[in-house]
Amino acid sequence: NGYLTTDTPLKPTSIYASAKAAVYIALNTWLPLQQVQFVWCRLFYLYGDGENVQRLVPYLRSRLTAGEVAALTSGTQIRDYLDVSAAGAQIAAVALGNELGAINICSGHPQTVQEFSEKIADEYGRRDLLQFGVRPENSFDPPCIVGVKSSRNLKSSHKRPKD
Repeated sequence: NGYLTTDTPLKPTSIYASAKAAVYIALNTWLPLQQVQFVWCRLFYLYGDGENVQRLVPYLRSRLTAGEVAALTSGTQIRDYLDVSAAGAQIAAVALGNELGAINICSGHPQTVQEFSEKIADEYGRRDLLQFGVRPENSFDPPCIVGVKSSRNLKSSHKRPKD
């Protein structure tokens, strides 16, 4: 919950998050002992082509295209949304760069689910179809998740040796 740097302690609260954290910790410990350079990209709230239709953006687009109401939670949750094409560009830059360790792949820009949904609705000229507060809040949904964009200035970031 909150603004997350690569130094933010990992505190997984689900089996999925625990598995990701365990893999990161294991690789971050083992690979350097094998003299293998290691970069771990931490992805935030991605959206884009090919996304599961049950996720927010495809749900909104399908409802708005059909002229149907989109039932949403309050929309007060703060998120760090990033289009997959921008994420891909960031990942490519990391792969071609010289950093090691954990890297946040994010926009670094906080916005509420409501603001994000309204931007999408504006593409259709149909904010009137967004109904906030109709769906119950998810009890497991943190109120704020935003990535701190660059790990370059953080003490835990490591540089790859020059060849």
